[in-house]
Amino acid sequence: MFEYAPAPESRDVVDIRPSYGLFIGGEWVDSQGENRNKTVNPASEEVLAEVAWATEADVDRAVQAARKAFGVWSAMPGSERAKYLFRIARIIQERSRELAVLESLDNGKPIRESRDVDLPLVAAHFFYYAGWADKLGYAGYGPAPRPLGVAGQVIPWNFPLLMLAWKIAPALACGNTVVLKPAETTPLTALLFAEICAQADLPPGVVNIVTGAGETGAALVNHPDVNKVAFTGSTEVGRQIARSVAGTGKKVTLELGGKAANIVFEDAALDQAVEGIVNGIFFNQGHVCCAGSRLLVQESIETELLDALKRRLGTLRLGDPLDKNTDIGAINSAAQLAKIRELSDLGEAEGAERWSPACSLPDKGFWFPPTIFTGVAQSHRIAREEVFGPVLSVLTFRTPAEAVEKANNTPFGLSAGVWTEKGSRILWMADRLRAGVVWANTFNRFDPTSPFGGYKESGYGREGGRHGLEAYLDV
Repeated sequence: MFEYAPAPESRDVVDIRPSYGLFIGGEWVDSQGENRNKTVNPASEEVLAEVAWATEADVDRAVQAARKAFGVWSAMPGSERAKYLFRIARIIQERSRELAVLESLDNGKPIRESRDVDLPLVAAHFFYYAGWADKLGYAGYGPAPRPLGVAGQVIPWNFPLLMLAWKIAPALACGNTVVLKPAETTPLTALLFAEICAQADLPPGVVNIVTGAGETGAALVNHPDVNKVAFTGSTEVGRQIARSVAGTGKKVTLELGGKAANIVFEDAALDQAVEGIVNGIFFNQGHVCCAGSRLLVQESIETELLDALKRRLGTLRLGDPLDKNTDIGAINSAAQLAKIRELSDLGEAEGAERWSPACSLPDKGFWFPPTIFTGVAQSHRIAREEVFGPVLSVLTFRTPAEAVEKANNTPFGLSAGVWTEKGSRILWMADRLRAGVVWANTFNRFDPTSPFGGYKESGYGREGGRHGLEAYLDV
């Protein structure tokens, strides 16, 4: 293995304010409450900034601002709305280095991922939906579809800026206005996006950012003047939201948890499959709803594949997220680290065999090594519950039918992967796998033109592509 000299990205490209308020009606305002939260760098536990937590009254102010702006924004020709979206996309590209560094500081993910994956996709979503803004009559939802009104959007901490783009871009393209609540542990890129909205001269109130914890999100979801709720996060919270909006007439999309099966057949290209397995579960420290956290490997190649996988894990570099050589960054929070440790300990207690490559963990921050469990049974909690960390459970199968049976034996249904040289087998598997997305000889590939979403406890509704417009139109 090569010895890599440190290659840190500069923090000087980001100007983090010591304190942030709320972005309502195109202006920065103070919260009406006294609660403020300190957001920290998970790699060092350094306090980055103090952020206001919005009260129910603050959320009401934001919704009123969005409702007022809706009259102007929805009446604007689609070609004019498109100009704003294009402008936002270009500013994101111009400030991509700044945004990537801030994302890695606040989230803990490697700069290589935030720079090369997240930011290009963020800009691409705004460009893509800018193209739809004046073509909504051709999207397949009637000749003159109308916007819904105010969209209340709650996003998670694993892809803060990308989830913001998934939510805001289609909402604005369709003529809706937005009140968005970022996750309490990762609010900084959403607050910088508020600055970008101002820089793009977006009309006041079209986008409003309110920061806070679960109470703030609940106030937004339950607000009587919100017409559309979009949520990405845990299945537990998704259930609460579904119950709270039932009977209200609000349109809802929920993108929830997952426990994806990554299925490798004996004829798969082994080295390619190993890279896909690593990308499937160790990308973003496993903080991915559609992570390939269950590896189903054909029994005849189990030993060969696991040997190759362990060799590959031995080359991964864990450490400073701002180092461009880093593969595995920090776990997002102390609470998430505790959950990962708890479920991993349970895996051992239930009889699975645990393995991690030799690696030293930094003294400060929240860290967990890439981990593989073998000898896993379908009944083990690590095979059924979403760990949401860099933990892979390995199971075996003999026949394609058995692989389908095991893959579908889960309450989730967000994604799956199939590795084989036979195109007919890929199609046969994809037809039977109960998953919203099925990747063939790849994993964790995203494109703004392609819909994304799940079945069962992974939620309902689709984001991305032409399908992502439907949730923001009165059809």
